[in-house]
Amino acid sequence: MPTPSDLPLPPAAAASVTLEHLSKSFGTFEVLHDVSLSVTPGEIFVLMGPSGSGKSVLLKHIVGLEQPTAGRVSVDRHDASDPTTREKVRMALVFQAGALFNSMTVYDNLALYPREHRLASEEGIRDKVMRALQILSLENAAHKVPAELSGGMKKRVAIARALVMEPQLMLYDEPTSELDPVMSATIAEIIATLKEQYHVTSMVVTHDRDLALGIADRVGILLGGRLVFLGPPSALSQPADPRVADFLNPRIDLQNPRFKQLET
Repeated sequence: MPTPSDLPLPPAAAASVTLEHLSKSFGTFEVLHDVSLSVTPGEIFVLMGPSGSGKSVLLKHIVGLEQPTAGRVSVDRHDASDPTTREKVRMALVFQAGALFNSMTVYDNLALYPREHRLASEEGIRDKVMRALQILSLENAAHKVPAELSGGMKKRVAIARALVMEPQLMLYDEPTSELDPVMSATIAEIIATLKEQYHVTSMVVTHDRDLALGIADRVGILLGGRLVFLGPPSALSQPADPRVADFLNPRIDLQNPRFKQLET
């Protein structure tokens, strides 16, 4: 079976990402509050936080699907809210649920973007698709439809589809959700391998502690839309902020259960 080093992707300069005092509100509800951080080219940056903390909304700002209420988001110094930025910087988003087209084969799912944008001849597209499938060890799944795939295979297909775009920036939205521990570790290994072999910048949104501690160069933690931690994963072994400690190592308290404190 070919290894990633046997199948090099065309070289591309990894992209940087900068958030400057980003805030986002939907009506009177503030989802993100004054978030500032930067991601350097080639870095694996993992953004953690509980459900509803604003992680996915932040990701959507980077790809231009959301507009800031205040502040600025830049990708390689280009305004992320400007549609022309996606023409200047190749970005790929791996959706949480995969977002595969059920009526298409795996091959056609991967070929759709280059076909629609006429990026290559059909022979060239086949080369791109098969190269991406080989990288993720999915050659034998090319003619299957998503309904025939396991959850882990669907995640790998979604990553392979992103690779076809030959991105400078890979964005992952909860890439290990609904996966067993072994497949979660496999996805983490894939993300790390892509960094090492292809020098792509990776931003990973997750609540998976093992993923963050295993592959991140740096970690950010959002709580209630605020960035409460930014640093290396080693600093999370004994976090100074008790809120971060509780998020990473929650204790079951039957005398004072959390669900009774939740807002309605």
